[in-house]
Amino acid sequence: MQSVITSKFQTTIPKAVRDRLKLSIHDTLEWKIDKGKIVILPVQKEFLKHRNRIKTGPGKIEDDIHRARQQRIKKYR
Repeated sequence: MQSVITSKFQTTIPKAVRDRLKLSIHDTLEWKIDKGKIVILPVQKEFLKHRNRIKTGPGKIEDDIHRARQQRIKKYR
């Protein structure tokens, strides 16, 4: 597979690569040089591995704010 570097030094990731690595808009890539070769790796967002592990129910934002403020007061006393 090949892609062209534009005048702004941008390039398009081929669709086959995007699909295989499950890349999407706003994903981050890490660029490395290893023995004269360019290595491009997708950066895995660590927090996504915790998706759907914590179940929450309906709540009141006012109660949450009050509780957070009380905890902050206790922390700085």
